[in-house]
Parts: sequence; structure tokens; C-alpha cells
Amino acid sequence: MLEVIYVVRHAFRLGWTVNPTTGVYSTTTGASLSPTGIAADPVLSAHGVAQSLELAQHLRHVQPPVDVVYSSPWYRCLQTLKPFTDEWCAYGKPAGKVKVEPGLGEFFGTAHFKHPSASSVEKLSTLFDNLDRSYTPVRYPNAHGETIQELHDRIAYTLNEIIAVLDADPSQPKSLLICTHAASMIAIGRVLTGQMPADPDTLDFKAYTASLSRFRRKTLELPHYKHEQETMTSDGPSASAKSGAFPKVRYQNYGIRGFWECEQNANADYLSGGPERGW
Repeated sequence: MLEVIYVVRHAFRLGWTVNPTTGVYSTTTGASLSPTGIAADPVLSAHGVAQSLELAQHLRHVQPPVDVVYSSPWYRCLQTLKPFTDEWCAYGKPAGKVKVEPGLGEFFGTAHFKHPSASSVEKLSTLFDNLDRSYTPVRYPNAHGETIQELHDRIAYTLNEIIAVLDADPSQPKSLLICTHAASMIAIGRVLTGQMPADPDTLDFKAYTASLSRFRRKTLELPHYKHEQETMTSDGPSASAKSGAFPKVRYQNYGIRGFWECEQNANADYLSGGPERGW
């Protein structure tokens, strides 16, 4: 089964603004439009590019080594991974392509307008090599945004499906690397460990730019626990990845398909600038 999950927040990016009345997104002054043509999909800053190179150097030496890579579909995440994944994919491993998963994507708050959607994998494949174009996404975020609770539910459902697939994979991957965003990185820590605070503003899991968290699966999956977890995940309506409703996974005090322990909480020791832009 999967043993370790590494979680990275994208490196330092350029910015955007949004008009809360019209819902029109714009790049901030001096920022060029993203190669995807989406204002809310900026590239990394020069500092962020430097962070991505330092991150890649660190990821080359993690133990266990990375077996599978999943990423949010936003440009800044794939750009953050690129220095590492270009080399990683060149190894020719069976799982050596990046799986683009919208269910691990950016958090937008609820709004009366539609937020921008990330680019398709077909479009992204013209900008990045080594994306898995055959991969079927688990989940798409609500176009009108989410509450904090809905963000956690979306992350829990997405991770539950991903971990189930990797546990059943004949190649027996031991480690998974995810690149995501600040709010999603915090939510990942909470749903994996089952430690969901009563106040979502609690400072628990951190999310510095280009930082790395590591979660290790505990050996506490007993038969009665697995049965209860499977029962919980089957509750609710069946749903396609794009529909509004999806089964809710019970993660509070349970974790996702086993208990996961946080061994590193947004480690940034390998970055020359140290921890930056906490969220």
C-alpha cells in the first residue's frame, strides 16, 4: 500500500486582482498574462523559479523516493514541479507522467459569479512535457466557489479516490507527491490526519511557498475500521467528476483510508530564503 505522501505548495507567484462586483479577474500591474491566457493563472516570479530549483534539488534525495506525481492544474503548480519532474519522468518509470487533478486545485470562496476554470490537460500539454493525457480526473471544484467546509470535503473525496487507486496499483507505489495551493495544502493535512479543528482559522498545518510536508501512513488499519470507512464513503449520491454533488468521506478522527502522521509540516529548510508567505 501507499506509505508516504509528500505535499508541496507552489513556489512564489505573480499576482492578480478580481472585481468583486463583476467577477472580472485581471493581472496585477507589471505582471504579464499567463501562457494559459487566464488572468488568475499567473506564472512564478523570478524568486519563485529559484525556489522551484531548490525544491527540485531537495526532492531528488527524499526517502522513500517519489513514485507517483499528482498536481493541481494551475500553471504555477506545474511550473513549480517542472525542474524535478522533467528529470523524474526521464527515468522511464511506469508511473513517470504527471497526473493533473482539478480536485487538488485552488480554493475560491463562494461568489455570485463564476470563478475562472483551470486549463484542460490538452492545453497544458502544449506548455509542459510529461503530463498524463489518459488520466481521468476525480473531481472539479464548484465554479461558484466553496465554503471552507466544502473545500475540506472536496479534498477528502479526491484523496480517498487517489489513495484507493494507488493502493490497488500492481506497480505498488510507496510514495505520492502532490503539488497544490495554500488552502488546499492545509486541508490535506487535516483530512489525512483526521485532525479537523472546530475553528477552521486555527493555525495548525502550514503552507509556505515551495515548502514540503510529509505524511506517513500508520499501521492502524484494522478490518473493522476499513469496513466502516468504506461504508462512510459510499453514502450520498453517486456523481461524475463535474457534477455538483459527490459522496462525502468521513475523515474527522478517521483520516483517509488509514491514519496518517505528519512527519514534516511545511519544511522550508532547503530554501535559501527560508519559510515565506505563510497562509
